[in-house]
Amino acid sequence: MGRYIGPTDRLSRALGIDLLLKGKRAEAGKTAIQKGRPRPGMHGRTRQKISEYGLRLREKQKMRFMYGLREEQFRRYYDIASKSKGVTGDTLLQLLETRLDNVVYRLGFATTRAQARQFVSHGHIVVNGKRVNIPSYRLKNGDLVSVKEKSRDFIKNNLEGFNGGVIPNWLSVDSTNLAGQVLTLPVREEIDTANFIKDNLVVEFYSK
Repeated sequence: MGRYIGPTDRLSRALGIDLLLKGKRAEAGKTAIQKGRPRPGMHGRTRQKISEYGLRLREKQKMRFMYGLREEQFRRYYDIASKSKGVTGDTLLQLLETRLDNVVYRLGFATTRAQARQFVSHGHIVVNGKRVNIPSYRLKNGDLVSVKEKSRDFIKNNLEGFNGGVIPNWLSVDSTNLAGQVLTLPVREEIDTANFIKDNLVVEFYSK
């Protein structure tokens, strides 16, 4: 299954949650779900009865679309997490959070994860002094992430008018020079995704 390329507002409405896919538009409170628009389709305003399987599927889809992954990519992360020591859901979140494209987004160098992925793919991002163009590149404790010097004006122009979210505790950032560092690997309490997506249902979806 390929990556979803349709209207992102439609995804948020269908899943009943702001998936943080709109960047500046979401920050201004102008997305469809923020305006209270119902689920897409002729039965969007009717009450939806969801099976247990449907609930697990929905949570999986929320997490997958939020991080912008194809199904096979997401399943690969689950397989790695399930074979690792510790709680599978916590490990899954950590794997997703330490992707390079996500860290670029978390540092405020892009308005959405999709834009961050594009910046990485186009060679605008440097890790420990070397250009890395793989969005899924997994960062480690102490890694330095920055925008290539020649790309800084371009990135700043794209960020104009965007305030960005709160920088998580496991990262530090120099907004002036568009540089940041992974201070430590994130734990569950530092990952806001866990506040509105039930990762235990995602684990149940794949383990059934």
